[in-house]
Amino acid sequence: MSIKGIKLITVPVSDQDAAKQFYVEQLGFEVSQDSQMGPMRWLEVAPKGSPVSFALLPSVLGVPVGGLKGVQLFTDDLDGDCESLRAAGVKVDGPNARPWGRDANFSDPDGNGFVLMSAHADQ
Repeated sequence: MSIKGIKLITVPVSDQDAAKQFYVEQLGFEVSQDSQMGPMRWLEVAPKGSPVSFALLPSVLGVPVGGLKGVQLFTDDLDGDCESLRAAGVKVDGPNARPWGRDANFSDPDGNGFVLMSAHADQ
């Protein structure tokens, strides 16, 4: 098998403009693509420098809006990022101590759930 990695995760959203605002203004992601493809708008965002992006698309492939759960994002500063998210108006559960390390949970405005993990097990 020659699979090299993950490039894209589709995040089902109800309003692409509202989702773009959340991911860019509240999470600090960058827009990597925003273009019209026939009748469909293709919108991708990603953390700065990340090879993996999120496609913010209307419900596709039977995945309901808000149906994405458990995507893990990593940070070197869990406490600081939780504070920044809260200051940006994001409801955050955590940081939480787990047997495998520390994490925090949050959702986008459509209810898609994410886990923010400390990149270091001891932090």
